[in-house]
Amino acid sequence: MIARREVRYDIDGLTMVGHMSRPGGGGPWPAVLLGHDGVGLDDYQRGRADDLAEHGYLTFAMDYHGGRTFFGEPQAMLDRALPLMANPARMLTIGQAALDVLLAEPGADHNQLATLGYGAGGRIVLELGRTGVPFKALAVIHPGLPTPRAEDWTNAGGTFLLCTGSEDPLCTPAQILTFGSALQDAGVDWRAHIYGGAKHAFWAAPTQPDGTPTGGADHLSPTVPGVGHHAAHSARAWRAVLDLFSESIGAGTSRRPRA
Repeated sequence: MIARREVRYDIDGLTMVGHMSRPGGGGPWPAVLLGHDGVGLDDYQRGRADDLAEHGYLTFAMDYHGGRTFFGEPQAMLDRALPLMANPARMLTIGQAALDVLLAEPGADHNQLATLGYGAGGRIVLELGRTGVPFKALAVIHPGLPTPRAEDWTNAGGTFLLCTGSEDPLCTPAQILTFGSALQDAGVDWRAHIYGGAKHAFWAAPTQPDGTPTGGADHLSPTVPGVGHHAAHSARAWRAVLDLFSESIGAGTSRRPRA
C-alpha cells in the first residue's frame, strides 16, 4: 500500500503545498518529479503521483501556485503563469526547490531519476533538464515550449517524450516537432506522440461544481481557448509515460494504467 502526504516548502515568496507519494515496501525507489499544469495541483495530478507510486516510483508532485488552483479563473491563471514562463531563472529556482524536496526523501534513488510535466509544469521540468539535471526520462504533455535552439540542450540527457493533441492551439504538433528537431541536433534522444482530435489539457475531465464528472468533453467553467477532454487519448498518453519510465528507470508496469 502506498503512503501519501502533503509537503510544505517555501520558494518564490510562497509556501508551496506539494504531494509526496511513496511506494509500499522498502526502498530505494526510482524517483519522479511531477509538475502540474497552469491551473494548479489538482486531484488528477495528485492521482498521477499516487499511480506512479503504485507502480514503484517515489513521486513528488510540486506546487508552484502556493496551494492555489485556478479552476474557472483563466485570466487569474494566466496572470500567474505567463510571467513565470517568461522568466527561465525563476522557473529553474522553483523546479530546483521541488527537486530538492524529492531527493531529500528517504528512499529516493538519486541515480534513477525521471520527471513528468503538464503545461507550464512541463516548461519548469524542461528548464531543469536543459541545465543538466540527470533525468533518465523526461515526459511533457502539452508543455510550454522554449525557443527551439540546439545549443541550449547540449547538457540534457536521457530520453524525452513530447506529447500534444492535434487540435491543441497552445502547444501545436508543429511546435512539438520543431522542438524535437532542436533536441535531435543537440544529440538528445526524443520521441513525440500526437493524439488525433485531442485539444489542450485533453486529460482533464470536466466536472460539476461538486467535483463529480459531467460525463462530456466540454468544460462548463471558463477556460482558455482550445481546451477539451478526450478520454481515450488520456489513457494512451498515460500508458506512454509509464512505458517510458519502465524503459528508463526500471520499475514495472504490472498494473493496468488508469485513464
